[in-house]
Amino acid sequence: MIDHTHNKLATSWAAGDHALFPVQNLPLGVFCTGDGEKAIGAAIGDHILNLRALSQAGHLPEFLGPSLSETKLNALFALPPSARLTLRHALFALLTDPASQGPVEPHLVKAVDCTMHLPFAVGDYTDFYVGFHHANNVGALFRPDNPLLPNYRHVPIGYHGRASSVRVSGTAVRRPHGQTKAPDAQGPTFGPTKRLDYELELGVWIAGDNALGDPVPIAQAWDRIGGICVLNDWSARDVQAWEYQPLGPFLAKNFCTSVSPWVVTAEALTPFRMAPPPRPAGDPQPLPYLDDASDRATGALSLEMEVTLSSAAMREAGLPPHRLSRGNSREAMYWTLAQLVAHHTSNGCDLHSGDLLGTGTLSGAQPESLGSLLEQTAGGKRSITLPGGETRGFLADGDSLTITVWAQRDGFCSIGLGSCTGMIEPAR
Repeated sequence: MIDHTHNKLATSWAAGDHALFPVQNLPLGVFCTGDGEKAIGAAIGDHILNLRALSQAGHLPEFLGPSLSETKLNALFALPPSARLTLRHALFALLTDPASQGPVEPHLVKAVDCTMHLPFAVGDYTDFYVGFHHANNVGALFRPDNPLLPNYRHVPIGYHGRASSVRVSGTAVRRPHGQTKAPDAQGPTFGPTKRLDYELELGVWIAGDNALGDPVPIAQAWDRIGGICVLNDWSARDVQAWEYQPLGPFLAKNFCTSVSPWVVTAEALTPFRMAPPPRPAGDPQPLPYLDDASDRATGALSLEMEVTLSSAAMREAGLPPHRLSRGNSREAMYWTLAQLVAHHTSNGCDLHSGDLLGTGTLSGAQPESLGSLLEQTAGGKRSITLPGGETRGFLADGDSLTITVWAQRDGFCSIGLGSCTGMIEPAR
């Protein structure tokens, strides 16, 4: 529910009207300072509030202490949603009350002096395919007369990724090796991918637990959505084209998945929930287990998404990053986040605190809102010209790719999810 913590006029003595992390946001993450000791923190302006220290000093509800003393968010997000709301209200009160500045300020550290870490111990990772325009565009490259397979409009398509290779933003991405086969070759070869790509996605961090055999009804699915991050599921397109039939992605995708360090909570995102776009005429309605009146009314998230690329030559020449894409998540998603949770557990699959769901690539209907190079270059048939004259069909060594996501809506304060960045290193 929208409450006093979403008041656009509220300001914090620690942040003012910060563009990304005002007091209306309060995202959670894991950081360390120069001494190397990890702690859970909340971003406020250009600072991080050490929640373990704040709790130990007696400024937060006592029952939150054990989970805030951990070095990952799993225990905190295993608590009921009411516990996260209690934490949000307590932090909001402390950071907006001038009388609290004295006792709270010693627990603030400058963000630039901190290193961010993966916020959860990732138990499992599933990547979906909810971007309707992306699915249609990619399908058209391989099946011009029938881009979308018959099941797409009936079932949220997904596959299990590799949790062990999920990394926090800023981690370098090593160009992977794999088997590829040229169309005119008699057999495959093994070597570094020549078609390294990015995928503009949102990540969903799961909260709570359900026992094996207990599905999560769609009406309760948002209680299992702890927060959102930016996600880039790096892809070796040439490896993928050779290996993905008949079982789907494998080595083309499991070498690295990058996530932004801050978890913007479901509570902070409430003002940016709205009705999903109507389904195209003639499309089937979701089956009952994927249909809910509340989800039809407020199941979509409206988030602005931007992708930029900076090559090694551009950085050396002092040129600014080049924008590859700009779009909106609501316009890109065919299925809602609640439908993903409901479908994932519909067969009794258990989801646990810290599990990660990816939305799949989010592309809009317009050329400027495409969420992958595969689409932007029509599978490498056309090139993108960068400032300075370089061209790209796919990513080159030394390229730095950044995805930035934020939320804005009239009548509310804009909040940011932050950025997810990775630089391509040569294959070994």
